[in-house]
Formats: sequence, C-alpha cells, structure tokens
Amino acid sequence: MQNFDVIVVGGGHAGIEAAYAAAKMGSKTALISLDLDKIGLMPCNPSIGGVGKGHIVFEISALGGLMPKLCTQTYLQARMLNTSKGPAVQGLRLQIDKEAYRKLSRKMLELVPNLTLIQGKIEQLLINNNKVFGVRLNGQEVYAKSVVLTTGTFLNGLIHVGHKNHTAGRMGEQAVTNLSGEIVFAGLQMGRLKTGTPPRLLRESLDFTKMEKQENPEINYLYEFYPVKIEQKLPCYITYTNELTHGLIKENMHHSPILMGNIKGKPPRYCPSIEDKIKRFPDKNGHHVFVEPEDASYVEIYPAGLSTSMPLEIQEIFIRSIKGFENAVITKPGYAVEYDFVYPDQLKHSLETKAVESLFLAGQINGTTGYEEAAGQGIMAGINAHLKQFGQEFVLSRQESYIGVMIDDLVTLGVDEPYRMFTSRAERRILLRQDNVFYRLSYKAYKLGLIDQRLFNDIKKEHDQVISCVNKLKSNRTNAQLLQMFDLFELNKVKIKQVVEDFCQEILSDKAIEAIYSEIKYYDYLKREEIEVQKYQKYSSLAIPCELNLVGMPGLSKELQEKLKQHKPNNIAQAMLISGITPAAISLLIFKINELKKERIKD
Repeated sequence: MQNFDVIVVGGGHAGIEAAYAAAKMGSKTALISLDLDKIGLMPCNPSIGGVGKGHIVFEISALGGLMPKLCTQTYLQARMLNTSKGPAVQGLRLQIDKEAYRKLSRKMLELVPNLTLIQGKIEQLLINNNKVFGVRLNGQEVYAKSVVLTTGTFLNGLIHVGHKNHTAGRMGEQAVTNLSGEIVFAGLQMGRLKTGTPPRLLRESLDFTKMEKQENPEINYLYEFYPVKIEQKLPCYITYTNELTHGLIKENMHHSPILMGNIKGKPPRYCPSIEDKIKRFPDKNGHHVFVEPEDASYVEIYPAGLSTSMPLEIQEIFIRSIKGFENAVITKPGYAVEYDFVYPDQLKHSLETKAVESLFLAGQINGTTGYEEAAGQGIMAGINAHLKQFGQEFVLSRQESYIGVMIDDLVTLGVDEPYRMFTSRAERRILLRQDNVFYRLSYKAYKLGLIDQRLFNDIKKEHDQVISCVNKLKSNRTNAQLLQMFDLFELNKVKIKQVVEDFCQEILSDKAIEAIYSEIKYYDYLKREEIEVQKYQKYSSLAIPCELNLVGMPGLSKELQEKLKQHKPNNIAQAMLISGITPAAISLLIFKINELKKERIKD
C-alpha cells in the first residue's frame, strides 16, 4: 500500500506542471504515466508559444514552472511574432527539439524531491462520500489526499486515417477505455472532441530552394527571467498550397472521415484540417504551410497547416502538388484523434470538480487544445491539489493573468469546441504583457514557495528600476517627446538602451527597457484600464438574484435573454463574459438588481 499527498495521472504537459508544482510546495507526489519514456512527448507540432499561448508560458515561468526551463535547453529556433504590432500582442514562439524535450522532462522530474514516477494504467478512481481518496493501479490501491487527472487525448481515444480507425490515445499508444465510465459514475458529464496532426515528411525528399526561408527578428530573452544567448540552430521555411492542391482535396472529400460521419467529436475551429480549410474558405487559392524541423537530427519535417485524416494514398497525392514537396516521402501519415472530455463548467476556479471533492482536472480533459493551455492549467491544478490539504486555494483572476482568463472562460462559459488562447480573449491585454509578467506574478509565486529568494530579489530590483526610470522620464519630458524618442526603439534598440540608461543612471536589462517602453507607449491606456479594473472589482461580486426574471425583461433582446438563461451567470462579472453581451445590457442588469434590492428593503 502506497500513500501520497497528491497523485497526478498523466505525463503530458499538464501532468508535468501539476506534479512539479505540488512536489516543490512540499507534497509527497506521485506522477503516474502509461509509459515513463513518453513523459513530455509532443505528438503534434514541437513548438511552444505564439501569440496568446506565449503569454501563458511566460506566466508559467513567473510561477516557477518547468516548461520554460525545458524550452531554454531544447529550442531549435526562437521567433517573436507580431513584431509589427504593439508589445501587448507580440508573442514569443520556440521551435523545440521534441526528442531532447521528452528526455529532459523525465530527467528533471526524477531530480525533484518529494516526486515519485510510476508507470501504470489507472483502473479505478477511489471515491467515498463524493470525495476521492486514491486510485487503483495495476491491481493495487494507491492512496492520496488529492488526485489530478491530466489524461490528454487518451480517454476512449480513437484514431482515424481515411476509412480506417482504431483505438489509441496517440498513434502507436494504447487508449484508456475504462476511466471515462468512472468519471461519469462519479457524477460528471462528458463530451467528445477531435484534434489532428499532419503527415511527417522526410527532409531529404524536399526541395527547400523553392520555399521561403523564415527570417528571425533579433530577440534577447526566452521565457525565463534571466537572459540567455540565443542561437538559431535550424532553419524553418514557408511554402503554400495552391489551386491544384485544393482541387485534389475537393475531388476526394468523400474520403474524409469527418465528412463521412465517422468522427463524432467537435474539431478545433482555430486549427482546422486542410480539408476543413478548403471547405470553409472555398475562394482562397492558397494556405500557408510552415515547414519546421521536429528534432535536432533533422530527419523528419513537420508541415504545419496540413493537418489531415484523409487516406494515406490521397495524402501522398495532394502533398506532392505543393511547391518544394514534389518528391516528398511521407514517413508517418496524418491522422485525426477523437477523445472524451469533461465539460469544464463543472469545475471550480481552482480546477477542483464540483461533484467530487479533492479531484482536480487539467489539460485536454477540460476541453482545451495546445501544450501551453494544458501546462497553464496543470500548474494551477498542482498548486491547488497541494493547498487543498490545508483548506486553501489559489486562483488567478482574468484581470491579472492569461491563465486566469483561460480558466475563467472554461469554468464560466464552458466549451463546445477545443479551446485555444488568443490575446483577444483578454479584456486587459494591455496590462497583461510579456514584458511585465514577472513583476505581476512573482510575489504570489514567492509566497507559495515556487520561486527562490534570489530570483524574487532580482525581479523586485528590476521592477523598482522600471518604476524609477518611468517616473524620471515622465517628470522631465512630455509623453509626446518620450514617444518620439522611443520611435527609435525598433530601429536601434542598442542606442535607445544607452540613452535611457544614461538618463536614468541605471544599468538595465533588455526586458526592463521593453517594459519602460510599454509603460510609456500605453500610459494613457493603462490609466483607463486601471479604472476599468476597479469598476470590474466593484461589480464582480454583485450577485444576480435567482428571482430576477431575465425572460421578457424590457430592454434586453431575446438573443441575450436566451444566452443569460443558457449560461446562468451567478454575478455581473460572469455575465460580462458571455459572448455578445453589451455594456448597455450589463448596465440594465445592474439597474434591475439594485431595483430589486430596494424593493426587498421596502418589504
């Protein structure tokens, strides 16, 4: 018989962060995986970050998570996306050596005190009086005070390639076929989602002279606080589908499993298969294909943008119609996988289930897609699984983090398709930038014991420098003069850094310079945002009484009445998240709630 404080089921990106956080905070933790050699595996594109997603990784870093550390040691290429736009919506994206990442994940976890790695398959959740107290594993009971499920695509996973399908969690890996029944029996409702991946191509069979080589804007840091020397180790390229490609796919659409009705799971809207793209955008003559390495061996290529579940022989035909792919050899076919998930509106903001005490869920089981979204949920679930023993919880609001936005979206609105993070989901994205992430979250991480004293001191010192420099600059120049000076920022970062350091009499990091730039560029917006945050905080706890009749309310459209009836928001903050809700509707709700309060007082 084994006893733990926290059991984490699943060794993907959510499971890694959950186990790492819980163990660092002092919980005796077990990470259970079907195959310990597959911990940290990247079955889809081996890249981490991007716009919105990269913000999550920075927040994981500020909270002391493992993903950023793994990225620093295993990246092949580093790019900052959206550099033509403001710093609030730029996103760091790294192409990763997936083999190095996988091996390093297990190696680093094995060095963590309080953490035990166990290989095995969960047969049963042990639940008594609606509280989980362990799992049955390999015929034996393993006990814990909290259990975190991070099952990815393994719950009743079904892989499709053309007309053929077979049970699997990922290509070549067994599915978990009994756990969904356990979850439903525990009182949770489940649904079905679908994701997919493109074929892998033999690098030697491709003609890169016919493709565009991706340029890499100069950057000075990755996801960790301390700067690193950045090398672009392997190139990435871009090619495009064309009218011939589209014609070939259209001719063979009847072989697509999703169109044949063989796939029941809802696919991701924002990462569709190539056949979905062609169906949805019939007038578009071409789509980007990002040609990226999978690992340092540079044997296989990942053609991002060509996710498909068409039969292999059809994949070969349309792939070879693309410029540079004329002689392409497919080493692994593209495929779709559908799997069970739990509707996330059955979770608390701590990611604990409402139906079963001490049972936490993180990652694709909650309806998300992407390594970054999974890892962001994982670290929060791990923290809260540890804190549950002490009657505490840790929640990030949507006003202070992208992780908070994501979790609030999931538990408040639920999902009907795989959820992906975008900067547009964050109402306060000007406040929630990459350049200020460590200043925003490090104190919380330090109080939780997730980062050490030295790192916290260095972050605090840099933040103090930023505040001091912004104040000095603003006290001596107008905002217009400062913005004129910072127009040079993108043209000559070295020169502007020297000017600011000379003026402020401070030696500043590149990240500090970017934070100063952002604080000045967004100064007026930031002031307005802070006022909006105060308003939000004022009304966030304003409850919507159950006796408030929303149906037929004068001034509220029938569409909004239906949405409010469907989502059943508990308070104004939740109502504000509902898609299509207008400021006028929110004002009307506040007025009606206050009116109802006055009537109660009279009575």
